[in-house]
Amino acid sequence: MKRQEGDSLLWGVIVETEAYSQEEPACHGYRRRSPQNETLFGEPGRFYVYVSYGIHHCVNVVTDRADWANGVLLRAVALPGEPERVAAGPGLLARRFGIDRQMDGCSACSGQDLWIAPRPSELQDLALVTTTRIGIARAQEWPWRWYLQASRSVSKRAKGDRKPLLQAAYHPNAAWANGSPPTKLQQSERTPS
Repeated sequence: MKRQEGDSLLWGVIVETEAYSQEEPACHGYRRRSPQNETLFGEPGRFYVYVSYGIHHCVNVVTDRADWANGVLLRAVALPGEPERVAAGPGLLARRFGIDRQMDGCSACSGQDLWIAPRPSELQDLALVTTTRIGIARAQEWPWRWYLQASRSVSKRAKGDRKPLLQAAYHPNAAWANGSPPTKLQQSERTPS
């Protein structure tokens, strides 16, 4: 995930996500479509940003297809050279990246101000933990949360999964920051159909 503001580039690796779908009661699009959740029913590959509990912003990426509410909540990002938990949780993530409702509906692939870059190949073989979602009152038992097991930047670990030792933990590679925004060709390759 990258955020460009003037000459400054803030970036990190998404290490925890949660999925939501229209057919389950924890989804904002469950049984209703409204002006507040309209983006969630829109074109895949866009950010859906909302305010949680009237306090902090949360950012999702719309997935699947138009007219069906599916999204992936970005729960945690590991940022190089910063405290490991600075973006551990949806509200902290949005605050650190300066994400607010003005970004609702923006492309997650465009490379303008905020975008999701392709996954570095170094992450391909690292283990993911699949577990239940957190911070919701309904459909808590659905195993639709994933996190990078080697990361110390995860918001909450599954029961029995211990935080890795510092020397054994995953740390973002500073060389990834040099990646520029995606080209038009890369955008079309990544945009869901």
